[in-house]
Amino acid sequence: MKRSLLFLLILVVAVTVLAACGGDGDTTHQTTASITTDTPVVTTTSVTTTTPETTKVHVHIDYAATVVPGDDSVSVKQVVKDVKSYIDGDTTHFNVKELVNGKDVVKARYLAVNTPESTGKIEEWGKAASKFTKETLMKATSIMIESDTLNWDLDSTGDRCLLWIWYKTEENAPWRNLNIELLQNGLAIASNSNNNRYGSVCMDAITQAKVEKLHIYSGEKDPGFFYGDAVELTLKELRRNIEQYADVKVAFTGIVTLDSNNGVYVESYDAETDMYYGIYVYYGFNLSAKGLEILSEGNEVRIVGTAQFYETGGTWQVAGVSCNAFKPNDPNNLVLISEGNKPGYQEVTATDFLEKKVVFEREDGSTYSKDYSALAMDTSISMKNLVVKRIYTTQSENDTSNGAMTLTCEVDGKTITVRTNVLFDADGKKVTEAAFAGKTVDVEGVVGYFNGDYQIKVVALDGISVH
Repeated sequence: MKRSLLFLLILVVAVTVLAACGGDGDTTHQTTASITTDTPVVTTTSVTTTTPETTKVHVHIDYAATVVPGDDSVSVKQVVKDVKSYIDGDTTHFNVKELVNGKDVVKARYLAVNTPESTGKIEEWGKAASKFTKETLMKATSIMIESDTLNWDLDSTGDRCLLWIWYKTEENAPWRNLNIELLQNGLAIASNSNNNRYGSVCMDAITQAKVEKLHIYSGEKDPGFFYGDAVELTLKELRRNIEQYADVKVAFTGIVTLDSNNGVYVESYDAETDMYYGIYVYYGFNLSAKGLEILSEGNEVRIVGTAQFYETGGTWQVAGVSCNAFKPNDPNNLVLISEGNKPGYQEVTATDFLEKKVVFEREDGSTYSKDYSALAMDTSISMKNLVVKRIYTTQSENDTSNGAMTLTCEVDGKTITVRTNVLFDADGKKVTEAAFAGKTVDVEGVVGYFNGDYQIKVVALDGISVH
């Protein structure tokens, strides 16, 4: 009897030891615990156990809440009125109550952070970072901007302020630092992060994001990024550097504004430059019915095709688009994003159309400029109070152009050319020169190019209103 009890006791001890060791002595566990300290922290503790004798503990710290704005002796700051434009993850434009460098709009470039690109070539996690910044600021009850010095310092463009962004979600809540929050969420990499007032906290936030393998540091694919063989970019990037993408497969999103001659005009708005960028997308004669449906006017779409220089017209276009119903997950397919959108028809003065320069920043911090009219090619614009001085009507055996008109107009001492398709009135009668000769008109159309000059192309009679 005693021997039996002793045997059972030994057996129980052995089983207990085996269960504790997990067979091979290598197990991983995650637990949570509530922690109270004098500094704000997220109450989550990850515990990783490699053996029963070795335990590593990681405490997630909310670094965005561990810093406070500097006092008036070390920096300038002010609570802003509101957000004027959301640009991307590390750039926002604010309407301010007190002028900053003589301006009532501050273009804020966030200090210490560099989020992945979402306004040029699209990079992994770029759209996620942009969305995070926008959603965070939209929920804020108060937003404050702070310089790192006693001056409103500018970046290399001379147009953007280098700033810390603070926000509150409740009026009685403490300030949170959005720059550091981007870093601790793994949505930005370091950008001179150690050489500023909150440098040590920035570096700690980056280290934590790496330990926790968040977003950029996760080693995982970005679910909001397309991983096809096309270069993912914005229409702004495509238009401003179009020559670099000759014969390159590109992918972008935009709104279809107009269907014309077996192709569509597609555009998208850029808040940073406050203008639209677009391209003509030639779909030809072989696109499927589903593809044609996706490319309907007013649809926001993702397009994949090859950028080409169209020798005959002297303009650029994208061709080779497809929609394969048998391969619904093909990254080259046309994708419908939303419906019911309207063309921008951004109002432009004749002076801006002919003379304005738009300045851009290169990756090395240097700048370059492009003509507004070249950048606005294929986008919808409007112009008012054009006085029609001369009209040329095309006489051709080709019915599609016989009766099309070229209006030479003047406004503000400038000459603007308006080119029309063949126009018809409500009764189906062809519109002639008499409708516009000597009149003052407002026009809505797309920016076109002919014989070395940029012009406004009007495709229907409702694009011209006579005073």
